[in-house]
This record gives sequence, C-alpha cells and structure tokens, in this order.
Amino acid sequence: MQSRNSRLNSSALRGAVDLAAVKAAGEAAQKAEQTRAERARQAAAGDGPALADHPLVLDVTEDTFESEVVQRSTEVPVVVDFWAEWCGPCKQLSPILERLAEEYAGRIVLAKIDVDANPLIAQQFGIQGIPAVMAVVAGQLVPLFQGAENESNVRKVLDQLIAVAEQRFGIVGTAAGGATEEAAPRVPVDPALEAAHEALDRGDLGGAVQAYQNVLSDRPGHVEAKLGLAQAQLLQRVEKLDPQQVRTEAAADPKDVQAQLRAADLDLVGGHVEDAFGRLVDTVAKTFGDDRDTVRLRLLELFEVIGPEDPRTVAARQALARVLF
Repeated sequence: MQSRNSRLNSSALRGAVDLAAVKAAGEAAQKAEQTRAERARQAAAGDGPALADHPLVLDVTEDTFESEVVQRSTEVPVVVDFWAEWCGPCKQLSPILERLAEEYAGRIVLAKIDVDANPLIAQQFGIQGIPAVMAVVAGQLVPLFQGAENESNVRKVLDQLIAVAEQRFGIVGTAAGGATEEAAPRVPVDPALEAAHEALDRGDLGGAVQAYQNVLSDRPGHVEAKLGLAQAQLLQRVEKLDPQQVRTEAAADPKDVQAQLRAADLDLVGGHVEDAFGRLVDTVAKTFGDDRDTVRLRLLELFEVIGPEDPRTVAARQALARVLF
C-alpha cells in the first residue's frame, strides 16, 4: 500500500485495500473486469478509444481527476506525481517518472498534479511534502514513496506495483502501439484464498478468519492471507461495537486498556490511522506489565493492517520504541 526508501513489496501495498471491507480488493477486481469487458466491446464495435490511444503522461486537474485517474485505474495502474514549480527535488524526480512511463509503454500511466494549482486533491491525499508519489489501482489508493529517488529505486517501485496490480486486482494495463485489453494475460485468483473469499461473500467474518488461518497454517509467509486475516479480525472486533459508547468509555479512563483498544480499532476502521496509533502509543506509556504488553501486541497487529513501510507505521513504531526504551 508507501515507503520512504522505495523498498516496496506486496505488504507495502496494503493501503490498496479498503478497511471498510476486507473483500474490497475482490470487488475492485470485479469492477475492473467489467470495465475491461465494456472497453473490449466498445473497441470491437468501434465505439470508443483503445487504452493505447491515451497519452501515457498527462497533467491532471481537480476537474479531470475522476475520469483520468479513478476511472482509468480500472484498466491500468495510475501513478500520481505530486509536484510544484518551485520544488527542486520535483524537477529531479518528474523526468525520471515521465521517462519510465514512456518506457513501460502502457503498463502504467503517469498523472502529474501541480499541488499549487490543485490544492483540494493534495489535501484529500494527505500530502504533507513534495515530491510525493502515489498510485491508484482499481479505484484504491496505493501510497508509494515521498521524496526524490534515483531511477533504479523508482524502477523497482514500479515493477512491484505492476506485479501487485496483476496479482491482486487482475489489472495488467495495455501495451502502447495497438494491443487490446483482450490480449492482456489474465491472472488467476489464488485458489488457496477461495474459501476466505466465499466466506466474505456470505458476510461471514468468522469463517473468513478461519479460512485465512488455514492458509497460513500451510503457508505462513502468504502475504495476502496475512493481510486478510489481520483485517478480518479487525472488522470482527468492531462489528458489534457502539461507537458512541466506546469513545465515551475511552475518554473517561485513559488507562482503561480494553476501552483504548476498542477505540483504536474504531479509529483505524474509520481511516484515522494516526489517531489509532497515537492512542495506543500513549496507552503503552501509561501502563505496565501484562497490560502494556497487551497494548503493544495490538499495536503491532494494526501495523500489519496498514503495512510496515507506510510512513505512519514507521513514525508510530519509532514513537513506540521511545516509550518502551
């Protein structure tokens, strides 16, 4: 899902999965498949342009963001470059991104956003410094890295983004120069996760948790199963909570470990990642013994949900180390 040193891997793309539903990746993949089918129909009928007819590098504004980034991301990973004219490091990074977008010939599209001209988009993405590079895949946000990087590191990030887009969402882009969506290779769903997907389709979070655990018992390093398990367990914990009651109890007693754990879970599901992490770090600082260890372990679980290379996880891990040591 974000890495300051560009060491992106599958776990770093966890931001691509919507915490509001564990099966968001599957739903996004289904939408992407529907979009590809419609594109193929239009191409066959001559009703619409092929993806290869679109530019590979384009300037995006608040008015065109929905069509050029969100909708397009159902066909190809869209890399978003946040820049400004006054930004020196941006002038080093942007040409690298542009050159690689052309070289990759349709496997990615580069959308350039001037943060001065489009402050609303920058605000919505939570951009705090530039250059910042993110991606959108099947409508899902995928933070990549912040700061200037050399071409070798950028290439690694893009290669791994493309791989995860294929494996998780079945999105492979289209080679420039006339290839069609129908010619793109299809990536099969991992059969090991089929039981978990079926459980999620039924709304059975407990069944999904068990299915993910079954996968991990045979393949402890299975990245998608680890992510799915962490998220399914999170959603299972908050499923029957009363948000108002939880927040009232947490505010009444900052040392009530269970109250703080419940509130942190709600924070994370609501997208308030820094609040969730900060709450638990503060609770670790206020507790001792078994209580402290309980909070610490929950915080590590939430790090797993967001991804270890996400800057918010990195900052929270550093904060945790300071209160522990």
